[in-house]
Amino acid sequence: MGFVNFIIGLLQDPRTAIAGWIVSLGAVWVYAPMFAIVFIETGVVFFPFLPGDSLLFAAGVFSADGGGLNVVTTLVVFYAAAILGNTSNYWISRFFGKRIIDSGKVKSFTPERMAKLDNFFAKYGGLTIVITRFMPFFRTFAPFIAGMGHMNFGKFTLFNAIGGISWVSLFVLVGYFFGGIPFVQTHFEFIVLGIVGVSVLPAIIGAVKGALSARKKKPEGAPAE
Repeated sequence: MGFVNFIIGLLQDPRTAIAGWIVSLGAVWVYAPMFAIVFIETGVVFFPFLPGDSLLFAAGVFSADGGGLNVVTTLVVFYAAAILGNTSNYWISRFFGKRIIDSGKVKSFTPERMAKLDNFFAKYGGLTIVITRFMPFFRTFAPFIAGMGHMNFGKFTLFNAIGGISWVSLFVLVGYFFGGIPFVQTHFEFIVLGIVGVSVLPAIIGAVKGALSARKKKPEGAPAE
């Protein structure tokens, strides 16, 4: 339960977590847990629920003058975590992807999500790696699917770098430039929840569209589930 409570707390208020790390770990090692969370979220397919977006935003807030973090170091650390995480995910899939899916242990690998990512790759190709960076859950699954045969490593690396740098830059710099506004400081928890909500909105819309499409395709007279 300790780990679950930690994740819930990080989702609700990453600002408190980062402040604690600054005090307990110091100016250098504070970047270690931030690197680890983004790396694990993007690199280990079993942890798609980690709060990458809100953590990047909060780190951007602390990277402003007097916040305890350096904005250039913050960006570089997160760039490395995002790009290396996706690379790890890709190679895990290359070697163990089929075995992981067949095991059924990754419950979040639903047929609907797999089909949606297949459609993304068919429609957008390498841009799927960039687009899904801004979509929780899907940003963890996309490099995994890419590693199972959708993309060669050179092409994947190019789009991985573009997506990782774009994602990190957006959320960190928004926090850096706007996090000091009094309204943001006062309503920080609600803004973080709003960021999470906006991030997952595409996935919710996709799920609703998929359910409506499946209902329309159901033969007339078929019994309701």
